[in-house]
Amino acid sequence: MATIPLTVKGAEKLKQELHRLKTIDRPAVINAISEARAQGDLSENAEYDAAKEKQGFIEGRIKEIEGKMSNAQIIDPTNVDAEGRVVFGATVKLQDIEAGATVEYQIVGDDEADIKSGLISISSPIARSLIGKYEGDVAHVQAPGGLREYEVLEVKYI
Repeated sequence: MATIPLTVKGAEKLKQELHRLKTIDRPAVINAISEARAQGDLSENAEYDAAKEKQGFIEGRIKEIEGKMSNAQIIDPTNVDAEGRVVFGATVKLQDIEAGATVEYQIVGDDEADIKSGLISISSPIARSLIGKYEGDVAHVQAPGGLREYEVLEVKYI
């Protein structure tokens, strides 16, 4: 498995989710399974089936997070010295050349991405077109609606 880039905030969120899954969700579902077993016949017990399904999901998610954390490359954007270049973790202020609107995004790992919070995935088309650009450069993004052009107004490492 290749290394997975994560910001410090993203790694912390995954650690918190893992802790919650192991200390709260897992014990709760084990308790639900034992309660369902106590009701008798398991072949027609919907609570048992639902609890077992939830247990499978929780165990799968725990395994997934542990795998990601073991392969994570945690990057602190405040320690990056990219000399004004757009890199992973950078916060970029852009202007849509056609529409004139300005937006600000931080380039983060796939698990951290949340467009409503201004967090875009490193593997997204816009992030891939921004990597390596400097203030004043124009990025050409092939979006589903056609080719878009964004001017890089500011690059910050926060």
